[in-house]
Amino acid sequence: MTRVVAWIVEGTWPSCVDTARAHAPDGAEIVLLHVPDPEVAAAAHAAFAGLLGRGGRPARDPGTELEHEAVAHGEQLLLAAAERLGRPCSRRQRTGRVEREVVAEAEGADLLVLARDGDRSRLGPHSLGPHSRFVVDHAPCPVLLVWPDTPPGTDTIPPPPHHHPRHHPDRPGPPEHPDHPDHPGHPRPPRP
Repeated sequence: MTRVVAWIVEGTWPSCVDTARAHAPDGAEIVLLHVPDPEVAAAAHAAFAGLLGRGGRPARDPGTELEHEAVAHGEQLLLAAAERLGRPCSRRQRTGRVEREVVAEAEGADLLVLARDGDRSRLGPHSLGPHSRFVVDHAPCPVLLVWPDTPPGTDTIPPPPHHHPRHHPDRPGPPEHPDHPDHPGHPRPPRP
């Protein structure tokens, strides 16, 4: 049976759900995946620990409360995604490092659907945030990368870098052998 994983993230999830619906064959197992980002809760845990060092002791660790809120919010996102999908699916919420949990869930999948989450004003590598870049680079299955809204035009592609010819026709180039003292990679003697 075909298994399709759609990574559900705040702000971009509708495009992933719509794409999964369009590309998953009838009868496919569709997994809606959400992974709360642990960094916010970790910062709150660290702040709480700092307060303990000053003699203050809040009633509860705010990091724990933020973790619970993130899980509850993730459940709401997954429920909304399942309703939008409109066909049988399973909803999964994993905890841990976001990018690694997504890659782990994609193991054995036939397709992973995720949305660009970086600079969406232009085409190019900056349209992927750090988590998405890791997932795209390490996914153990085919990846379908979608724009969460209308993609920018090809006029947003930066111009190619200026090409410097290796050798100017009127001047000899640098020596080819790395042991030659004029070769660019040859170590220079220390200055006195």
